[in-house]
Amino acid sequence: MYFGYVLLLAAAAGLAACTGFLSLLLVASFRFRRRRVPEIPADHFPPVTLLKPLCGMEPNLRENIASFFDQEYPEFEIIFGTRTVDDPALAVVDEVRQDFPSVPVQIVVSGEPTEANAKVCSLQKMYSVARYDCLVISDSDVEVKPHYLREVVGPLTEPKVGMVTCAYRGTTNGGFWSRLEALGMSVEMTSGVLVADLLEGMNFALGPTMAIRREVLDAVGGFAPLAIYCADDYVLGQRVAESGNTVVLSTHVIDHVVVNRSLSASLLHQVRWMKSTRFSRPAGHVASVLSFAMPFGLLGFVAAMALGWPMLAVALITIAFLNRVAMAVVAGWGVVRDPHALRLCWLYPLRDLMGFGFWLCSFLGSNIVWRGQRYRLELNGLMVPQAAPSPLGEFIYGDAPLRKRVESPLTVEQVS
Repeated sequence: MYFGYVLLLAAAAGLAACTGFLSLLLVASFRFRRRRVPEIPADHFPPVTLLKPLCGMEPNLRENIASFFDQEYPEFEIIFGTRTVDDPALAVVDEVRQDFPSVPVQIVVSGEPTEANAKVCSLQKMYSVARYDCLVISDSDVEVKPHYLREVVGPLTEPKVGMVTCAYRGTTNGGFWSRLEALGMSVEMTSGVLVADLLEGMNFALGPTMAIRREVLDAVGGFAPLAIYCADDYVLGQRVAESGNTVVLSTHVIDHVVVNRSLSASLLHQVRWMKSTRFSRPAGHVASVLSFAMPFGLLGFVAAMALGWPMLAVALITIAFLNRVAMAVVAGWGVVRDPHALRLCWLYPLRDLMGFGFWLCSFLGSNIVWRGQRYRLELNGLMVPQAAPSPLGEFIYGDAPLRKRVESPLTVEQVS
């Protein structure tokens, strides 16, 4: 009997904590919606280099790439990066660039990575050929609106702003599990980012979009120091904030495409994400258990039923359910305007329960699989490959013919 009371008190405390989190989210959401994009004359926007790492075919890849060409922005170039010259994503780039002949394009093929984080190794090579000092880094699985660059780059015109990042809503390519994962992106991720911004400001960045000036990037060491980390975006944003520059959360919300359709693929991806957070910011990850509601609602239900209080049991599980429905509406619809979050808000309590399961699984070991490669995570998010990387080569082509560079002081070979 005594144990039942302990469980009931634990459930009540957990529900109180997640209700407090929801209250903070309401304030943060209101604050976010009140932000206004500064009016900046067209001739005040700096020229931009877009860095887009690619790796194979993905759902909606053509639409995603085309959205970055179709920008209402005075002057920009796009640099795409792949590991190999025969990456199928390059054929998609060639198709899209025919529809936008006025947009300058360069392609950097970086070869196999020399460090654990292949994306960052590719970004290093891409950065070396960037023409402009204003850089926007974006993942391949996102789609944006034509005013994206204006809204993301605008804050960088202020001297104190060193980096701009974006919230995102999950979009699905079909399937129940893909829809649930997308719902988690729109609600859980958005909630965490907004509350963190409210309480301590943006001292991190989100990988789907990071805009930064060259001098700020160089001042924190460039891309090279990030190549040993799993959450390179988090580390880069943290270093920018620690350097005295402001990291700004843009009002622009991007679409993040969920590529996992099966249950197993979705589970592996979300557990990897949780493990990355656990090693990158361990204290915050442990505390995040208080942001879940359904586990405490179920705990309260079981404890109250065991104590013979069925009405209280129903009340506790109902409070938890309504808490998660409200969170889905506030963050998923009120902030990132995801129509699925509004239509499927009744389903979010299930996703909340799954999220708690992913949180528990994040403490089971330190190994992850990313892009087919196995890694071991260490403190601060250091990523150690379980197999040695291959030697590095590099290919670059833009408006000029394709050419090959080898990482040696020997020759530059022309390839027809």
